[in-house]
Amino acid sequence: MESAHSSADAPADSQDLAYRFRDRFESLLPEIQKRWPEVTHQALEATRGSFDEVVHLISAQSDRAASLVTVQLEELLHQAGDRTRNLADNLDPLEEQLEHLLDELNRTLRPKLEKPVRDRPLMSLAVAAGVGILVGALLTGGRRSS
Repeated sequence: MESAHSSADAPADSQDLAYRFRDRFESLLPEIQKRWPEVTHQALEATRGSFDEVVHLISAQSDRAASLVTVQLEELLHQAGDRTRNLADNLDPLEEQLEHLLDELNRTLRPKLEKPVRDRPLMSLAVAAGVGILVGALLTGGRRSS
């Protein structure tokens, strides 16, 4: 039962709400301003994300009851959390797909790169040294012309 919170839970819940609100305050600002356009951006920023101060500010400037503003801000915070969870859920399959592709690339490309190095180690060393000298010359030449 959701409504069966003891009175000892209420301060902890409101404190948790205040922390979550403060953490997401910057991302919630555009939506807050959309819902309550009469409240200025500067006034909202002056609250520094304090849930109680934002409720008081919106209530005073919009002539809405503080309890109604509290409920609406809680809903806004909940919706933002849902969007974040949905985004994370959508990224999980992409992350798995990327890991699979990187594993596959490692399996197929590594042997193709290692074989010539194993077959001709001196040639590979000479090519690497030549590239290093060329890059070094380009970098030091760029510094001299500065």
